[in-house]
Amino acid sequence: MTTSASAIRTTAHRDHLRWRTELPLLAVVYALYSGVRLLVRGEVGDAVRNGVDILHSEQLVHLDPEHWLNRLFANHALLGIPADFAYASLHYIVTPAVLIWLWRRHPAHYRAARTWLMISTLIGLVGFTVLPTAPPRLLHGGHGFIDTMAQYSSYGWWGTDASAPQGLGHLTNQYAAMPSLHVGWSLWCGLVLFRRGRHWLIRTLGIAYPVVTTLVVLGTANHYLLDTVAGVMVMGVGFVLAKPVLRTVDALPVRGPAGERATSVSGRAMEATAAGKPRS
Repeated sequence: MTTSASAIRTTAHRDHLRWRTELPLLAVVYALYSGVRLLVRGEVGDAVRNGVDILHSEQLVHLDPEHWLNRLFANHALLGIPADFAYASLHYIVTPAVLIWLWRRHPAHYRAARTWLMISTLIGLVGFTVLPTAPPRLLHGGHGFIDTMAQYSSYGWWGTDASAPQGLGHLTNQYAAMPSLHVGWSLWCGLVLFRRGRHWLIRTLGIAYPVVTTLVVLGTANHYLLDTVAGVMVMGVGFVLAKPVLRTVDALPVRGPAGERATSVSGRAMEATAAGKPRS
């Protein structure tokens, strides 16, 4: 019995996507994301003006739920405290966990999903650079937002500098609200879980996670509604670009251990199909 093309592709992915290459790759992208996000702070005045402009644009079309949600979270600690913990931690935990789950349970789909996530993250960095934006909690002059992270800081490790641990506020860029990668990453997680999950509970979590994240970032006054929309758009562009990028990478020749010229990854899969490898 010959191995199907799909099974061969899965085996090829597992062969060529080892942790010894995946972990450094992901670490480099995340370090680039963190470093650039920190360096492109922009002028505070410009960031505040951009934030005010976004808020006014929403108010013109009567789509500004930030105030209502923010008052709700600020007035009810049972909502505000869990929301602060969620904002400060979940995107650091859930996104890597979904990557690991996808690697182990659905390796044939891991590489495309990982590439989608990486491209979208890099696009988000462009947004931080082009449009530095102060979040609602940093707007002054009677805009009426309450910084719930500061309000409930005695319950967590953060202070007045978003989710950064107290005393380490200088290591974060508070003027990178546009686009919201909190929402973008949660949408990526949700879609991956919904599309690849086989159990109803996993698929339900895939729906709930981006919805809850959106409510959290708005209610804690860390993002505007338009930030969340931009986060969704960034993920959409990353999704569209992922396949062409992978096709380009797969078409590149790779070098063997002795430096000899080898065929592309896709070429090796075709050779394996022609050879009719037995199913393992």
